[in-house]
Amino acid sequence: MKKNITKDFTTGSIPKQMLWFTLPFMASNALQVLYSTIDMMIVGQYVGTAGLSAVAQSSQIVNFATMVFLGFANAGQVLISQALGAGKKDKINNIVGTLTSLLCIIALAFTVLFIAIKSPVLTVLNVPVESYEMAMDYLVICSYGLIFTAGYNMVSAVLRGMGDSSRPLLFIAIATVVNLVLDIIFTGFWGWGVKGAAWATVIGQAVSFLFSVWYLYKNKQTFGFSFKKETFIIDKSYAGMITKLGTPMAIQSGFINLSMLFVNSIVNQVGVVASATFGVGVRIDDIINKISQGIQYAALPMISQNIGAGKQKRAMHTVYWAWIYSLLLTAIFMMLYIVFGKELFMIFSDDPDVHAMSGEFIKAILWMFPAFALMRGSGAFIQGIGHARMCMVLAMLDGVILRIGLSWLFGIGFGWGFFGIVLGYALAPYGYAIPSMVYFLSGKWKKRKSLADEL
Repeated sequence: MKKNITKDFTTGSIPKQMLWFTLPFMASNALQVLYSTIDMMIVGQYVGTAGLSAVAQSSQIVNFATMVFLGFANAGQVLISQALGAGKKDKINNIVGTLTSLLCIIALAFTVLFIAIKSPVLTVLNVPVESYEMAMDYLVICSYGLIFTAGYNMVSAVLRGMGDSSRPLLFIAIATVVNLVLDIIFTGFWGWGVKGAAWATVIGQAVSFLFSVWYLYKNKQTFGFSFKKETFIIDKSYAGMITKLGTPMAIQSGFINLSMLFVNSIVNQVGVVASATFGVGVRIDDIINKISQGIQYAALPMISQNIGAGKQKRAMHTVYWAWIYSLLLTAIFMMLYIVFGKELFMIFSDDPDVHAMSGEFIKAILWMFPAFALMRGSGAFIQGIGHARMCMVLAMLDGVILRIGLSWLFGIGFGWGFFGIVLGYALAPYGYAIPSMVYFLSGKWKKRKSLADEL
């Protein structure tokens, strides 16, 4: 008899469930960032500052597509979790099939788009001349691997929605090891430069995706997914629900990443050293934030299941515990960043100019940490209840109005330079954190209809 992999979060100790469910997510998120960070570390050592800047610029463009995939995958995850909570497991087969087909279509569209606009977008971003050709190579090659990125996010969403947090850790660990080995061979030993790092990334993603699909197929009865051809025919009803919920989530993720491109454009005007410093700093910041984001990943299916089961009070307690855990973790990370921040920059680059500028980045970016701590609970709640419109509005406020506006205002308008640009970038998430917290505490969401009722 096969072990039941799914988890029921509608009963039991919330803090204990969240702790053990969160830890694999933290580890897998850390590895996922490390996966792309390896490229920058090895490129920084073997190619230099220009190569480091190239990877930093192009990876932001590729990450835009990844964030869109994640938005739709999270929408599918919410539907799966609410279906489980409402006792409608028979609906999962069509939800997963529809989600898979939609993500594949979106991935292919992004591949064609990025290859078509590679030159104009890099020009608009003011990519330094020294980095331009390498940035183009990295963007084109990584675009070929977007189908694997979309596929991995699909499988991970299914696993998270069913309450399985350990397998995504295994799959990303496989990708990280493959990427590391190939990075050293392609970029270091064979001297392929930035192209080698890009190919290592694509191959690592492909291997991880294939392993994840194999696992899902092996346990298809447990997950309720048949893998039959007709399963992948898009169900209009579920496609509408995924699109309705996923589009704002994708816009939320996409806007934040899109704003990064504009902020990068502003930073690039300062010079290649500022570009490299910002690229390294954002990568370090991403590692820290993604680890704490594991709390949000754990809270999302827990909240969704309880909303689907009609247990609003338990869903609220889940948010409270997400805040407690994230605030404790944030305090630890802030202390580590203050004490060892410059040493972290030294891991990525041996350029003394980058080391010198890192202090400005650290002083400004620390203002971002409390906002992300608040978002782990209230952000997961808004997604978990399926409030798509609020996700989109808050994303526009954070990603477009504040992130771009404040970065330009402090950096260019006030003449604060690199420090001002990073400070504006750091303060923007409060535009999401504070309103989402106020909405949750107001209790207005209790009048909303559960998505599970429409399944």
